Amino acid sequence: MPSFSGIWVPLVTPFHQGEIDFPALRKLCVHLLKQGVDGVVVCGTTGESPMLTKDEQLQVLDTVLEIVPGSQVMMGLSGTHLPTVRAMQDAIQQRPIAGVLLPAPYYIRPSQAALSAWFTELANHSSVPIVLYNVPYRTGIHLELATLRELAAHPRIVAVKDCGGSWDLTLSLIADGQLDVLCGEDAQILATLSHGGTGAIAASSHLYTDEFVRLVEQVKSSDLAAARQTFFKLLPMIRLMFSAPNPAAIKYALSLSGMMHNELRAPLLPAPESVERAVRDHLNQHSR
Repeated sequence: MPSFSGIWVPLVTPFHQGEIDFPALRKLCVHLLKQGVDGVVVCGTTGESPMLTKDEQLQVLDTVLEIVPGSQVMMGLSGTHLPTVRAMQDAIQQRPIAGVLLPAPYYIRPSQAALSAWFTELANHSSVPIVLYNVPYRTGIHLELATLRELAAHPRIVAVKDCGGSWDLTLSLIADGQLDVLCGEDAQILATLSHGGTGAIAASSHLYTDEFVRLVEQVKSSDLAAARQTFFKLLPMIRLMFSAPNPAAIKYALSLSGMMHNELRAPLLPAPESVERAVRDHLNQHSR
């Protein structure tokens, strides 16, 4: 069974004057690989995927694959119209990727039985591994433990990005050992790793990426004292990155280093000045 572990960065999508900034995207991918990340996620929420056309999403994926080996690339796949989702799934699967990140259909709040049927249908249609994305505060519906356990029996469903908001559910999934458990709440990375989670899909790991990678290695080597030190050094930055709607603070921070322009697509706006000032102050202090 494929294994998803370590630090996976859910890539922002750089823009310039309303269009995708492909050179900036390539530069970001080169930088992250040099920092030792285990993989990247293309067109997740952090990548502003709802504000990209399907063609643009595939263009972003193809650009990332120019730089990052397919075995280190996961692609976001979402929607509520099954034929449309399956058509996008077919297009994605023409590329050499490690897997797809698949959330529940958003807004309509289907039953658990309907969720099981939805994910099973897409898993049956998949030629690549599926990472379930349990993020009820975005989709409006929880993937309950019984549903996740049922879906874990499918050979294509191998992992979960855990943003479920229930530590009991997290611990139960780790204890089951049927799915790789990837932390999706950045402030819970140390707790998840320490209890046996396999890694994290962490938006804030765009910054100080090597320290996130080091954190995983410290936990693996059972050096929890060092892991705590690393984590608590990162925590103020993690909190800052989510003090404005994601990925506004992250894009601003990356713009300060010249990595990309500080630009988002509507309905998102750049971070408020108070957040930008706090980010500048934190980065300046960290660089001393």
